[in-house]
Amino acid sequence: MARKTAPSERDAPERFNEERATYTIKGSRPDLEAGVAAIREVLATLPPRPGVYRMQDARGDVLYVGKARALKNRVANYTQVDRLPLRLQRMVSRTRSMTIVTTNSEAEALLLEAQLIKRYRPPYNVLLRDDKSFPFILLRADHAFPRITKHRGARRAAGNYYGPFASAGSVNTTINALQKLFLLRSCTDSFFSRRDRPCLLYQIKRCSAPCVGRIDEAGYGELISEAKDFLGGKSGAVQKKIESQMQEAAESLDFERAAMLRDRLRAATFIQGSQAINAEGVGNADIFAMATKNGQVGVQAFFIRGGQNWGHRAFFPSHTEGLSEEEVMESFLAQFYEEVPPPRLILVDRALPEAELLAEAFREGAGGKVEISVPQRGDRRRLIEQARRNAVEALDRRLAESGTKARLNAELAEFLELAEPPQRIEVYDNSHIQGAQALGAMIVSGPEGFIKGQYRKWNIKSAQTNDDFAMMREVFQRRFARAADEDPDRDGGTRPDLVLIDGGKGQMSAARDTLEEMGIEDVPLIAIAKGPHHGREGREVFHFPDGREKMLPVNSPLLFHLQRLRDEVHRFAIGAHREKRSRAITASPLDEIPGIGPARKRALLLHFGTASKVRAAALEDLKRAPGVSAAVAQTVYDFYHPRG
Repeated sequence: MARKTAPSERDAPERFNEERATYTIKGSRPDLEAGVAAIREVLATLPPRPGVYRMQDARGDVLYVGKARALKNRVANYTQVDRLPLRLQRMVSRTRSMTIVTTNSEAEALLLEAQLIKRYRPPYNVLLRDDKSFPFILLRADHAFPRITKHRGARRAAGNYYGPFASAGSVNTTINALQKLFLLRSCTDSFFSRRDRPCLLYQIKRCSAPCVGRIDEAGYGELISEAKDFLGGKSGAVQKKIESQMQEAAESLDFERAAMLRDRLRAATFIQGSQAINAEGVGNADIFAMATKNGQVGVQAFFIRGGQNWGHRAFFPSHTEGLSEEEVMESFLAQFYEEVPPPRLILVDRALPEAELLAEAFREGAGGKVEISVPQRGDRRRLIEQARRNAVEALDRRLAESGTKARLNAELAEFLELAEPPQRIEVYDNSHIQGAQALGAMIVSGPEGFIKGQYRKWNIKSAQTNDDFAMMREVFQRRFARAADEDPDRDGGTRPDLVLIDGGKGQMSAARDTLEEMGIEDVPLIAIAKGPHHGREGREVFHFPDGREKMLPVNSPLLFHLQRLRDEVHRFAIGAHREKRSRAITASPLDEIPGIGPARKRALLLHFGTASKVRAAALEDLKRAPGVSAAVAQTVYDFYHPRG
């Protein structure tokens, strides 16, 4: 299924006409009159054409992204403030400029709107709060013996993509079963080319070992064809074929082959038996149901492909206050399919006013007509009811977790003597080995949990020795200097309400002194260190800036919460350090030569053997290396022999 390409201001400028209108409003406090005046200025030049508009505040930050069939008519509504709900009145009062993008159709406007919402994350739009891409199964098509692998992100590699799967766990389980069922290789091409004997996967009957000729290209191609049929919805036919082959092998007394086919049949049964819901007869479809409670919204999604349930996931859109459930669902679907290719059938639990427009917008990504349907009876209705029950249960769990987090934050504020419960907590740690490959790491926790899109890491530059305190000073200088530049008014939502430092008195002093030197005195600092017996969990000591120390009871839920924050920054810091160390281990001195790519580096190393010999080589020797031109040889020689 081809990935749809949403209209883009950057990629297809010829399709859009963008006009920017910016106005300076006197007075420091935004008000309704100023906002209406800015909108009226833009309204005077708006065409009655479809398009997308962005409303921006005095700093140029996007407040809202909207689409319209006729821009002039839609934007005019914002000047009639008495008819607007309070939420939109607040938005208009903050508006100081608008950006207009015209499109060829309302469907194009809807796709562009979803794209811009994802890019700018405006505070007055419904936001799909999910920073993880969906995993797919990829059958590569760029090798004589295609490999099966998990794939995330842009779909640039040639091959067949199957998905989306709801989680990495579900796709990993399915790939493991598919390897047992079809004996497809999962190794990289370089690993494949170096083999002279089968690897362990062949021994445990999860690969047919094409790398060493245990199966020929035609036989492997038959396995690939069966895998495509199975993933494409023809699982019953594949099972019958394997059953028939197993019986033939048994009748011919080839019991070893019969046992192998029996194991493959069991793998097929496992894949089908692991489905949480019965979606037989549905084919390819996505199912969505919504639940609302206490002002919160939850959307449950089931992904059905080839009549098999490939997982389910709950979503909790934000900024939904003041909107109808239908509006929330429509905005959710538009943003959801901005990245995920839509199936030809989408089942929802309620009628949507703009269902036809959504279907038209999804047509290109689905490769044909898309149906958005509200089932009324039969198996499809039962699937919707099951999705709705799951949505209610997921929302109840979410609300219970939110209540627990709220209580913990209230206890945290009391324990750490904060004025109010923190909404944004930043946690810092350093990772290095005797000062080598040192880096600092920051994780962020908010009311909804970890905000992984705002995690940061810094390569330590000035403190190259084994000095944790100097590293902490550098991290804080760089973090808060940048915050001062990007958010001088401190209203961007990126200033922490609490900073936790993994360390003791020394790290606390380094961070405290650094912030004082920068003139920052309103950021609460706490250092969390293991107690006198480092191997015993629960004896953590909390160090305050004034030198005081506190401890929590061993079985305190608040202590568990703080330990989880510390463990998360440990995980992030150590993972980033390992990645940096791995790059350093595999790095070559030739990497420093500007303009020399991987192919030329490989040619030089193959010819001379080592980087030191390349460095010592004469110019004429460099020119004689295969694949190295005279110009490249001169570049390498000049790099190592600069002219005085």
